Amino acid sequence: MELADLTPGSGRLAPRAALHSDAPALDLNGAWRFRLSPTAHAPADFADPGYDDSGWDDLPVPSHWPLHGHGAPAYTNVVYPFPVDPPHVPSDNPTGDYRRAFDLPAGWNGGRLRFEGVDSFARVWLNGHELGCTTGSRLPVEFDAGPHLRPGRNVLAVRVHQWSAASYLEDQDMWWLPGIFRDVTLTRSTADVFVRASYADGRGTLSFDADGGRLSLPELGIDGLEPGTPVTVDVEPWSADTPRLYDAVVAFPGESVRLRVGFRTISIENGVLLANGRPLLLKGVNRHEFHPLHGRAVPLATMREDVLLMKRHNVNAVRTSHYPPHPAFLDLCDELGLWVIDECDLETHGFEKTGWRRNPTDDPRWAEALLDRMRRMVERDKNHPSVIMWSLGNESGTGRNLAVMADWTRERDPSRPLHYEGDRSCAHTDVYSRMYASHAEVEAIGRGTEEPLPDPELDARRRAMPFLQCEYAHAMGLGPGGLAEYQELFERYPRLAGGFVWEWIDHGLAHPALGHAYGGDYGEPLHDGNFVIDGLVFPDRTPSPGLLDLKKVFEPVRFTFGDGTVRVSNPHEHRDLAHLAFTATVEAEGEPVTAHALDVPADGGEVKLPEPPAGEGERWLTVRAVLAADEPWAEAGHEVAWGQVRLPAPAATPAAASATQSPATGALGATPAPASAPAPAPAPALARDAAGIVLGGGRFDTATGRLAGLFGLDVEGPRLELWRAPTDNDRYGRLAAAWRDLGLHRLTHRVDAVEEDGGGLTVLTRVAPAATDLGLRAAYRWTAAGDALELTVEVVPEGDWTVPLPRLGVVMALPAAVGNVTWFGRGPGEAYPDTGMAARVGRWSATVEELQTPYVYPQENGHRAGVRWAELTGDDGRGVRVTGDPEFGLTVRRWTTAELERASHRPDLVPGDRVHVNLDHAQHGIGTASCGPGTLPAYELRAAPATFRLRFAPA
Repeated sequence: MELADLTPGSGRLAPRAALHSDAPALDLNGAWRFRLSPTAHAPADFADPGYDDSGWDDLPVPSHWPLHGHGAPAYTNVVYPFPVDPPHVPSDNPTGDYRRAFDLPAGWNGGRLRFEGVDSFARVWLNGHELGCTTGSRLPVEFDAGPHLRPGRNVLAVRVHQWSAASYLEDQDMWWLPGIFRDVTLTRSTADVFVRASYADGRGTLSFDADGGRLSLPELGIDGLEPGTPVTVDVEPWSADTPRLYDAVVAFPGESVRLRVGFRTISIENGVLLANGRPLLLKGVNRHEFHPLHGRAVPLATMREDVLLMKRHNVNAVRTSHYPPHPAFLDLCDELGLWVIDECDLETHGFEKTGWRRNPTDDPRWAEALLDRMRRMVERDKNHPSVIMWSLGNESGTGRNLAVMADWTRERDPSRPLHYEGDRSCAHTDVYSRMYASHAEVEAIGRGTEEPLPDPELDARRRAMPFLQCEYAHAMGLGPGGLAEYQELFERYPRLAGGFVWEWIDHGLAHPALGHAYGGDYGEPLHDGNFVIDGLVFPDRTPSPGLLDLKKVFEPVRFTFGDGTVRVSNPHEHRDLAHLAFTATVEAEGEPVTAHALDVPADGGEVKLPEPPAGEGERWLTVRAVLAADEPWAEAGHEVAWGQVRLPAPAATPAAASATQSPATGALGATPAPASAPAPAPAPALARDAAGIVLGGGRFDTATGRLAGLFGLDVEGPRLELWRAPTDNDRYGRLAAAWRDLGLHRLTHRVDAVEEDGGGLTVLTRVAPAATDLGLRAAYRWTAAGDALELTVEVVPEGDWTVPLPRLGVVMALPAAVGNVTWFGRGPGEAYPDTGMAARVGRWSATVEELQTPYVYPQENGHRAGVRWAELTGDDGRGVRVTGDPEFGLTVRRWTTAELERASHRPDLVPGDRVHVNLDHAQHGIGTASCGPGTLPAYELRAAPATFRLRFAPA
């Protein structure tokens, strides 16, 4: 078979299920001998068992050779990294030759060589005899090894080409990483089993297809069940909420295979997706297989870590983008409970760049190759209860070969709906799927008022389908914004079956100099930059703020607060609340006051809250739902959901009604001193000396009126700030370009007047970019109360501002020794106008370093929202307390915004000799415009007159 041949392989055995068998098997993973050639035409004499490979290197299998010093990785999103001339590929075709010697145990007869995954074309020899060749990188293949096995020493040789005709089918927005990257096994197993286990009305129906064999399931009293014979018994159903599995054994004359059977039925009725007769809402993520050291050769422990993280963050579904995962991952989904859309190893997205000309999806010459991929996926994964849909592939345009794949799959397995997003007509699918549809479009589809198809019959068929977003909320860098609004729509309209956030993990490869690498970091001439850094977890699988927000949005318990009550609702599809424990706590100014257990009925309902004790300060009630006992995916006490409400302030007494400010603490809205306390000291007069203007605890520059000293600290600012280091959504959505064209990154500050005003200081300025008549009048009004300083900033825009502002606030610099921050407000993590659902009101503390969010591509981050007050101090306790009237946004960094913007990797950020503090009145929202809709109008920051107030006092 030539590399340009469209045939998917030769010499291969028929595909079969991934099974756990007691048949003898040899694990051939480990150290293989390896040689890399720059072209496909190196001599094939290495397949001879006597070939001398002593000059070769060792390479672990499974692995990708570019991650072990042989060549280099390359990343593209859509475009092919070679000319689009199917089925031809470049002559410069990196080719890896592998050799593995192994000893056959005494008495061994027959066997199959099984490769779980080889990228992209493999030719296999055993003891010098060619067994065949194969394509389909993320799919298993087996060869008959029996005739060529020898007693004692055997030599397995494999040649792997990076590029082949099959590469045109594997353009899946990921690193191009060739090699034998999944397990290799010699097995005596030959069994194939297809278990069918459905559920209805409390009973399960079990049957199976196999060539002989008898099935036993002792827990249900089933023994010796023959193929094709259904039996109906009382069972507990399988679901992602309650993944009940039954252990079964199918005995054949030569082997026995173990299966874990889950009874469940997936159906569609009246346009609603159902699981076991109940509406199914998919709270999902897209998961590429990725590890920062190993690429797609993901260790089993890491697969388990992924599933556990998903479960702990209220994710209930996975789309295996854009290929079938390692089969062990689906075992974990069965065991721990995740709904799965299993996607075929197919994407031809690069043909979009050529107008879809010669697209394999619509070329009958490719039909065999596409069907082969679908068949191998279905046969391998057909026994997994977690798999509820088959997907024909991703972003492969439209064409006749989709019908070939769909027709075969429906005949083979009519129990699972078919999914494919790329064909808006849904001619070959059972669900209507879209990517990155806006909130407005999703609502129209939920209401059934979407734009009709030209064909009335197809339109009527599509309107009867459930809808899901197979990709939405692109999680690239800071964000995604708009999650809560999407979820509200999914829950409001029964037709909407939910969706899958793009995507699970940042594909940042570990790099000794850059921290984590992305496209272009290996010198690729064609690449898509950091578009591969778009996950909910960082490359080391640390949850990002986006995943924490998603956990909040996906909560399976909801709280609605009333007058002394909380209504607890249960959106669980298949489980009540009996496994949860509930607590109510009260905090005042972020300090604990009281805590109580709540008795919540298993079905939820209205619960009376304990009477909160009398107290002063801003008080918040928080109700939490935690696991009452250990679950397979988390320990007892793990928080599943929470809700929070501000308690009304105590009624003011006549003596207290006239005072709302405490000079001692600098806290606006704090409880006033008793009537017998001495009156505050009169405001000090403004004074001038050789060092400048002195007012309260502040020292100001005489010429500019800018604050230069504060409570003995050398400071700079504050002054008006509009710029933020653009986020990925700002950059890819072209908003950053509009800001930069306007010059918001290079503002000039003109001082028009520095005036003494009734014992205070007023500085009048105009802030504007060069080359435009747009600007903002900014007036800073300083007054003193004891040592404390109060600042009122009034901003009035001039001109016709047609684009939103990145932010509106002030920025100042403090000495580097100021390294600790304590605040009362939302936290502990970052929050922006359309993100931060996971941030709750409380008292929090962090170092400046801990306030940074380590996005692989540096950008705006770390903003704490709803801050009432914050103390910024050094290790000696000296520093500044900033109080809002009533709130502000806080960002604290050891580098400037300009330095943050210039950085392209984390190591580029080097701490300076100042701590830079942004005190924001407002920020523009985040959105998901890196791939999808931009910021919703409600979260845009438009230029308009604004006034905000801050108070500075010694910490």
